[in-house]
Amino acid sequence: MEADFIRRRITELRLKRGISEYKMSRDLGHNGGYIQHIVSGKALPSLTELLYICEYLDVTPRTFFDESTADLTLMEEAESGLHCLSEEDLKILVPLIKHLKDKNK
Repeated sequence: MEADFIRRRITELRLKRGISEYKMSRDLGHNGGYIQHIVSGKALPSLTELLYICEYLDVTPRTFFDESTADLTLMEEAESGLHCLSEEDLKILVPLIKHLKDKNK
């Protein structure tokens, strides 16, 4: 994974949530230029900091690294809902998901 991807992804997710670099930096407990240093290529977050960034942006690390997710909020909401379903309900949904997936190819 390229460092540029991480920088671009932080910017993309931050903008989708309408958060400034300064506010995000301060909310994460850093000086106001922390995120700007990351996205400009002057620094990279540690793994621990990247996990805090994911939490702050309300995405899982899996979602952070998945560029194919068009609407992150919608995908996270759907995934969260799936975790609440019984095994029986999931068995009902799997064929529907497969059908929709094949239809959209």
